[in-house]
Amino acid sequence: MLQLKILFRNAFHNKLRSGLTILGITVAVLAFGLLRTVIGAWYAGVDAASASRLVTRNAISIIFPLPIAYTEKIRQIEGVKLVSYGNWFGGIYIDEKNFFPNFCVEPRTYMAIYPEFVLSPPEKKAFLADRKGFVAGRKLAARFGWKIGDTVTLKGTIFPGNWDFVLRGVYRGRDETIDETQFLFHWDYLNETMKRLSPRRADQVGFYMIAVARPDVAADVALSVDKAFKNSLAETLTETEKAFNQGFIAMSGAIVTAIQMVSFVVILIIMAVVANTMAMTTRERIGDYAIMKTLGFGGGSIAVMIFGESLVIALTGCLTGMLLTFPAAKAFGQTLSNYFPTFIVSAQTLWLDLLAALLIAFFAAIIPARHAIRVGIAEGLRRIG
Repeated sequence: MLQLKILFRNAFHNKLRSGLTILGITVAVLAFGLLRTVIGAWYAGVDAASASRLVTRNAISIIFPLPIAYTEKIRQIEGVKLVSYGNWFGGIYIDEKNFFPNFCVEPRTYMAIYPEFVLSPPEKKAFLADRKGFVAGRKLAARFGWKIGDTVTLKGTIFPGNWDFVLRGVYRGRDETIDETQFLFHWDYLNETMKRLSPRRADQVGFYMIAVARPDVAADVALSVDKAFKNSLAETLTETEKAFNQGFIAMSGAIVTAIQMVSFVVILIIMAVVANTMAMTTRERIGDYAIMKTLGFGGGSIAVMIFGESLVIALTGCLTGMLLTFPAAKAFGQTLSNYFPTFIVSAQTLWLDLLAALLIAFFAAIIPARHAIRVGIAEGLRRIG
């Protein structure tokens, strides 16, 4: 108990210096935690992807459509449990800054393939019954203050014109990792309008969603689907939902790598700051260590004390930074909700914060401890006074 008291007293011997060092560690841990959370949010779609879902698109590019006639042929392939389809709509609500993902889908099968989108039975029934109806994620509805029964108009970009929809349901995610910012409406509504305005663009879909009977048959089903449409006018490329989402992440791989590098550079910088603090503290107290040696304290005991002081400072800053990460992440998540539907501080991030603090404490104390151990008693006593 006495040793702990001495440890804490020594760690905060110079309160201003120790306070500023702890503040630096707090800011570094906070920055590190937020940067790691940004990376986690970037990969949220990949992590939430199901191993039992496949995505089929045009083999040339996702911007090219596929015929709706493929539906029945895909459904007959062995291992296929359910087939749905849809299009990226790309509509704008009031202003281009109000971005959110909006799709037209075949509602019955799509909601069945995505059970993680939880919709109450009455709202689901109303959505399925209304050709102009749509459902919105809980966060999206809250963002714009939409209520059940409200009419919402989107300005089409891919499909020109002003499109009116009626909110029939607000879905919530099965857990906190599910995207609650999507806007889903009936593919039939889009297709019927296209038949009137642009017949050549009718009866086409942007993608097929396929639910397979078991995850272990996903690869075989994907090969069978692509084989079925080989040498057709619109060949397909089928891959797992996870691989499909990773394809989009790969486009911004350089950004993710840069964020990862910055997060670790932050830790290296603060490690240097703490090392400098410990070095200054050690130089100031060389005389104290000399007296301790005359009282019988060995080099190992002094080293343990220095490492302990470094650990106290590092952990104090780390725990403060970890506590501040949660409200900061919440504020960031609300500000960046247009780009990151989920912004959650993971347990892995907290463990990395703690590991970073331990590494900072250890490496920052190595040189000061070595110096304190090597200084002779006579030399140390000469520095007193």
